Amino acid sequence: MADSTKDKIKYGLLKGIDVSGFKVLDPPVRLLFGEEPRKQVQDIAKYMLLPIVFVLVCLAVWTVMGPNHKTKSGEVPTPARVMTAYQDNVRFDERQQEKADDFIVAGTEREETLAETQAELARLEEEAGRLAKESASVAAEAKLETESKLSPLKANLDELKAVHKAAEDTRDAEMEKLAEAVVAKEAQPEQLVALLRQNEAIEDAEKEKEDLIKDQIDEVLANPPSEVKEAQMAANRVADEVQHYKKRIAILTNENRNVKEAEYLAKVEEGTAGLATAEDPKKVVREAKSIAKNAERAEDAKTQTYPRTATIFWQTKRSIATVFVGFLLAAALAIPIGIMCGLNRIVMACLTPIISIFRPVSPVVWLLIFQIIIGAFFPDPETHPLFVTLNNDKWFGWIVNPIAFLQTNPAMIFSACTVAMCALWPALVNTALGVSSIDKDHLNVANVLRLGFWSRLFKIIIPSSLPLVFAGLRISLGVGWMVLIAAEALSSSDGLGKFVWDEYQNGSSQSFANIILACFVVGIIGFFLDRIMIFLQRLVSFDDGSATA
Repeated sequence: MADSTKDKIKYGLLKGIDVSGFKVLDPPVRLLFGEEPRKQVQDIAKYMLLPIVFVLVCLAVWTVMGPNHKTKSGEVPTPARVMTAYQDNVRFDERQQEKADDFIVAGTEREETLAETQAELARLEEEAGRLAKESASVAAEAKLETESKLSPLKANLDELKAVHKAAEDTRDAEMEKLAEAVVAKEAQPEQLVALLRQNEAIEDAEKEKEDLIKDQIDEVLANPPSEVKEAQMAANRVADEVQHYKKRIAILTNENRNVKEAEYLAKVEEGTAGLATAEDPKKVVREAKSIAKNAERAEDAKTQTYPRTATIFWQTKRSIATVFVGFLLAAALAIPIGIMCGLNRIVMACLTPIISIFRPVSPVVWLLIFQIIIGAFFPDPETHPLFVTLNNDKWFGWIVNPIAFLQTNPAMIFSACTVAMCALWPALVNTALGVSSIDKDHLNVANVLRLGFWSRLFKIIIPSSLPLVFAGLRISLGVGWMVLIAAEALSSSDGLGKFVWDEYQNGSSQSFANIILACFVVGIIGFFLDRIMIFLQRLVSFDDGSATA
């Protein structure tokens, strides 16, 4: 009984691994249950340990070579810098959430939060002062070290310039003497021209020698010791934290929506009292306007939310939402059309020219076309019913809108349509191929059983073509994800593409690290999207996954 339970657990785990597509986990599970230990250990070494070692070697090469490659945005960030960029982005996201919470907190909780924030600010200011002194001390020591490197270079440069200046004076004198000889008809003009060219070549060679030393000086100035950068970054990080806590205190004391509501209500009461005692008609009107205005402001303050800055995590959510909208749109079009093409050769013949012409079109072209055509439907996006509905926090006043945080706009629609258009073709072609290659015996059985069109479609055609349909959908999702990043960058639609483009425009070393971080985020999400498609395909079809493995 115990063995039976053990086997059930083992095969349950193996089935889960098979469905999820993570075959690499198969040997550890079998080893855990004592199945052919020697073989499982060999498989683990081949398919788990070796890839891990290879990745570690790649990271080591990156760590060594990155800092030695200089770019206009600074040196290539190492894996450690990219990890630091990730931590900075996590902290940035946390800061946004803290400020959003401070904006809505009320009552004694607000007072307690304010007290904690002030205490933390005092501690951070003390730490910031200490780190600033340490950074200045490290910078002063580094300056001495830099000067010791620069002094011989500057001395060599000055000496070289003096030698070149003396040689230049000599050449000028020779040139002047030869010019006088030419005037006196004692020398030929060609000799003067030849000397001039010779002197120019000498001056170019001298300038190259000086530039070589200047480049060495610039390199020393551009690459201060790593201790200076680390100390400065540590001080800057705490200084940023100080500014964050100062902003939190400002929100808790002045910008908090409950504080503002209370202020407006106090003004309403003040106006009401003034209205009750006013005898001048003009003052009565003025007080009444003040009451109405402040009452309206108090009502608005109740529902205000903090205007959070977009973080990489929010941008990621928006990109995923956009790609799924585009992918679902593509699937909704591709599968029915593909089935029609697979069932009817005339339909296939009609659509083949269209597929052949439009499938290779660049996503950039599609994006521009959608901006022109679909953009015409949204002359005023702020008041358009579609965006008002999608961005409304609550539908019908009580249903919470789960996609309101995405803040849908025309740029997002353009990106989703571009994804749909580029993801359409692989799914359509594979669906048509899957339907057209159904085993004829299956169709003959359907004829014998006299199945109607819909029974034949849902019991024979769709189940038999599912492996290739999902293979096409898997390709479409991958294509859509790749296209989306470019579309967001070009259309300025919020998302990972815009995040990468904005960081590129910044052009700093930190931005470089953020771009590489976004590269990893895009890749990891693409990997999991691919795994999801394999998982779904194996859940709903009977094949062994060979079509999509």
